[in-house]
Amino acid sequence: MFNGSITALVTPFTESGEIDLAAFRSLVRFNLEQGSDGLVVAGTTGESVSLSRSELETLVEAALREADGQMPVLAGVASAATAEAEAKARWAGALGVAGLLVVTPFYVRPMQAGLEAHFMAVADASPVPLLLYNVPARTGVDLLPETVARLSAHRRIVGIKEATGSQGRVEELRARCGEDFGVLSGDDASVLGAMKSGADGVISVAANVVPDRMHALCAAADEQDWEEAERLEGSLRPLFEALSRETNPIPVKWALFEMGRIGAALRLPMTPLAEEHRPALQRALRDLGLIAVD
Repeated sequence: MFNGSITALVTPFTESGEIDLAAFRSLVRFNLEQGSDGLVVAGTTGESVSLSRSELETLVEAALREADGQMPVLAGVASAATAEAEAKARWAGALGVAGLLVVTPFYVRPMQAGLEAHFMAVADASPVPLLLYNVPARTGVDLLPETVARLSAHRRIVGIKEATGSQGRVEELRARCGEDFGVLSGDDASVLGAMKSGADGVISVAANVVPDRMHALCAAADEQDWEEAERLEGSLRPLFEALSRETNPIPVKWALFEMGRIGAALRLPMTPLAEEHRPALQRALRDLGLIAVD
């Protein structure tokens, strides 16, 4: 249901801390024009934990208006409490999104039985399909393939964003869950390996900066044109590395600032990219023709 290069969209803020809705709408149009295969609004990259419900509604409604049915829009659902995640799933789904991205409960570190019960409850509450989101480095808990396999039997649970960066994990998910269950990489640097192992695409940070090239990379991999896919990946490796210098979304928001697409503001405790990391990011952007050469 969801495949290719899906952009994990940033949330632009003004210097006073408000959502910069004009910049956000421009980013949605940019992704649409450049061929992104979908958008996630208010995921990790969108600073979801710092957004109020009304802000999330505003962002989702704006994204749906700008996308105008031409690409799927998914809403991030983040909560460590199952009842809150259920409530978010109900109202976010009612806004008209194509699906939800539901992260594992963070900080509380439930057992696999708790994770299974959590996602079953959220899926029961959701009016739209959902993707599981496994990102152990962020949440402190790993949603294991055998648990995912059981969850895949739920009619609303259509896939997973797997952000461990492990090809072996992708292969196991594909073997356990079957071809109809979507497997998306959550790691730009390993997306080609993931697609060689059976993944359907990526929910991408780098696609904020290069939506056309990430779409092309996934399209080449989907067609098993490995020579072209490897060429594209090679050209993007310096960008992938530069975007990992600090915690996401710090570097990608700075990249978009350098490109003149958004302001530099983040919400605390996120802070702007440290000066020592800026030259590498600027070089990567220059080499890709995204900012002017000095």
